[in-house]
Amino acid sequence: MHQALIRAKLEPYLGFLHSTAMGKPSLICDFQELYRYLVDDFVIQNCRERKKRDFTTKPEDFSTNRKGKREYFNDAKTHSLLKGLNQYFQSKVDIPRIRMGEQQEIETLINEEALLFAKYLRNEKETWKPRIACEI
Repeated sequence: MHQALIRAKLEPYLGFLHSTAMGKPSLICDFQELYRYLVDDFVIQNCRERKKRDFTTKPEDFSTNRKGKREYFNDAKTHSLLKGLNQYFQSKVDIPRIRMGEQQEIETLINEEALLFAKYLRNEKETWKPRIACEI
């Protein structure tokens, strides 16, 4: 999301829905809401395949007087999850590209939507209606 908005020459820290705060990329937070359902679906499917041995427990200090343990993916599963997510963003959706083709990768869709949104904000387009992928 961040790279797509930067390429579209938009300021990632000036959002509309999320509050503007020091160091918070509000526009990125706003824009990612359009695609949250895709990542949610990926994570849900990925979690269905997880076993207890996929996690490791690490002790942590929650505050000065409070200690506890937290469960994390082990290193191999973390690497596998990130690799799978990158592959997922390369999968095709049935939304025509701006210039040519009837399908495009999710990553390309996000980049194109950032450009279309930027054109709308600059009054180069009268309207902007996000193109949403129904199925993958």
